[in-house]
Amino acid sequence: MTSILTIPKPDDWHLHLRDGAMLEGVIEYSAKDFGRAIIMPNLVPPIVTGDQAKAYNDRILAALPKGSSFEPLMTLYLTETTNPDDVEQAAKSGLVKALKLYPAGATTNSESGVRNFDNALPVLERMAKIGVPLCVHGEVTTADVDIFDREAVFIETVLDPLRKRVPGLRVVMEHVTTKDGVDYVKAHDKDLGATITTHHLIINRNHILVGGIKPHYYCLPVAKRESHRLALRDAVTSGDARFFLGTDSAPHPTDLKENACGCAGCFTSINTMPLLAHVFEEDGKLENLEKFASQNGSTFYGLPINSETLTLIKGHEAMKFPNEIQTGAGPVTVFDPGFDINWRVEA
Repeated sequence: MTSILTIPKPDDWHLHLRDGAMLEGVIEYSAKDFGRAIIMPNLVPPIVTGDQAKAYNDRILAALPKGSSFEPLMTLYLTETTNPDDVEQAAKSGLVKALKLYPAGATTNSESGVRNFDNALPVLERMAKIGVPLCVHGEVTTADVDIFDREAVFIETVLDPLRKRVPGLRVVMEHVTTKDGVDYVKAHDKDLGATITTHHLIINRNHILVGGIKPHYYCLPVAKRESHRLALRDAVTSGDARFFLGTDSAPHPTDLKENACGCAGCFTSINTMPLLAHVFEEDGKLENLEKFASQNGSTFYGLPINSETLTLIKGHEAMKFPNEIQTGAGPVTVFDPGFDINWRVEA
């Protein structure tokens, strides 16, 4: 029996496109299935000014397949010297939709991130005044905190005090990985949302470590215990408006994943929607996929829901995803859920 589900075209509220040859190699997969995406600014060097965001936006548009309607939504990388006037100008122009907070050293290309929040206070206060969201990589980076506890400690010691210090600041907790994060979002109705990735709904930390190290399941924040994965699934499949899709799809050349110090990130843009259809159907909540992937993020960012649609079809045959894609920066391994997926996006 064939099942068909048509929803407004989804958006990706957390996406890494990289630059140059990698950008040109991966952009088509996001452009195919998504209407818009919040683009991460952690390039080398990072995107820290409105002019840099405009130049990066131009490069993304130039790399799009001909006729694509995909819209990149630009962000700025928050530093301790970010200019509040530049932020306001970039936001009022419509170019920049959010700023991204990377605690220094938290993930790929985060060395320019914030260490002293006192220095970032002027721009955060301006953002609260004009309604520009702060997208947060929610982990502490101090060496004495276990990597599996970084998110919970960040909420307690950084995020909650920061939100109290800057009332009215709109915050997106990105790629939430713990029940602690889910519970914190649920406890706060105002000015707070959260993205959850495709892969964190599917893998727990055993997938990375049991039976040998699996570098293509390694990401940051790292996957946690099974109890946390189940809390994420409950949150997204519930339809709760505070949770929305952010794939955190993060392409790296395969040889940089499969080495002695492998890069963090899973490449999921190519198969996210079939994977999500499987997850939501498995949990008996297929009717809520539209809310998570197509509605909730638009509402949080104050943008219209996409008028284009995307159709998912479930057939008898398992979908065959490629093991890797080819780019000018090298092959990129595709995220493998480890089980058969019968859903596909209608061509």
